[in-house]
Amino acid sequence: MADMKSDSGSNKMAALVVATGASFLTPFMGSSMNIALPSIGQEFSMDAVLLGWVTTAYILATAVVLIPFGRLADIYGRKRIFTYGIWIYTAANVLAAFSPSGVVLILARVLLGVGGAMFFGTGVAILTSVFPAGERGKALGINLGAVYMGMSSGPFVGGILTQNFGWRSIFLVNVPLGLIIAGAALWKLKGEWTGAAGEKLDVNGCMVFGLAIVALIYGLSILPAMSGIVLVATGILGFVAFVKWETRAKYPVLDIGLFRHNRLFALSNLAGLFNYSGTFAVAFLLSLYLQYVKGLNPQDAGLILVCMPATQCIFAPIAGRLSDRIEPRIISSVGLALASSALFLFSLLTETTTLRVVILNLMLLGFGTVLFGSPNQNAIMSSVTKRSFGVAAGTLATMRQIGMMFSMVTAMLMFTAYIGRVQITPEYYSLFLRSVKAAFIVFSGACFGGMFASLGRGRMR
Repeated sequence: MADMKSDSGSNKMAALVVATGASFLTPFMGSSMNIALPSIGQEFSMDAVLLGWVTTAYILATAVVLIPFGRLADIYGRKRIFTYGIWIYTAANVLAAFSPSGVVLILARVLLGVGGAMFFGTGVAILTSVFPAGERGKALGINLGAVYMGMSSGPFVGGILTQNFGWRSIFLVNVPLGLIIAGAALWKLKGEWTGAAGEKLDVNGCMVFGLAIVALIYGLSILPAMSGIVLVATGILGFVAFVKWETRAKYPVLDIGLFRHNRLFALSNLAGLFNYSGTFAVAFLLSLYLQYVKGLNPQDAGLILVCMPATQCIFAPIAGRLSDRIEPRIISSVGLALASSALFLFSLLTETTTLRVVILNLMLLGFGTVLFGSPNQNAIMSSVTKRSFGVAAGTLATMRQIGMMFSMVTAMLMFTAYIGRVQITPEYYSLFLRSVKAAFIVFSGACFGGMFASLGRGRMR
């Protein structure tokens, strides 16, 4: 069904409110969880690597289904998939809140990832459908601002909840928020948006894609074991098979031509992959550093971590508006250069590093990433036709999730290499710091590489 009210001011506002509300949920949960991880690890006696899977399980599940759900949204309706996702996400929060073990919690996080995938990328597709090109950058900037607002409030609120009510309260807080957004989508968001109605979902392509991601990421997480090497090789071969299959499929789940013939789309997505590979695990590592090495409680650690996303929240709408006027590759490339510098400075952390230095560097990193994020998102969504909005949004979100997974896998690999599968106790703090420093060097290199992808994408206009 075609968009019926894309020119309606009231429907634009409804779409903006609903999409930004949903965009707030997942980063709020993620940043809250980073603060709660030490408490979860203590309750369930989880080692550092297994604790990393509390975060990674969510990201992995999301990455597997983002593109398929983006395609389903193009076929059956973006509002429909969006709303179903909110309901699933809300129910999964209830399951996570009452998890009796670490394994059940990880399974609940998988279900949270599936629900989040259904609404996170689809919300961006709805905004792109409703707002014309001249207003799109501003709308996407506001939406990204909600992401950063979730990230900024998460550590603070999560710290207060964890310290005073326990880590389970973080999941319970998300339940009423999910219900409110689902209700608003049903009653306030008018019309439906599709770009490929009547076409079919490439189920075989979805299965090959999902299995390739699972093999690759799980294989990376257990390196250098031989089984890890085999799984990584299997994942790479799976992606090769996926590309070949999609080039012959009548209704591909992912139009490979977007990468082959659309340089702006391809390199913008690659830059996004590098960016999230270098920045996502920062909050995870610093949360552990601040609480273990610096001895802060969850609430105080949360206040420190707020500095980065708060900076992002302030500047996201401004960066979005700039991308409507200035070539995104220029703004984004400067942002990645700043982010790379901040990450390198974090590789110099020691036990005596002052909190002031940590705060200032978080603000620098936040400013760099926001200069990259809004313009890059605008470039990707503006580089495709309406028919592909759902898939483009899903691809953008998938690059984000795969980058996040690489970031977390890098952190877990460093833990494995330097401290092994042990709980983080004072006797292991020096080794823990070495693993953190090594991870930040890798992260700095990732953002530096992303800068060249950003510069090479060419002009949007």
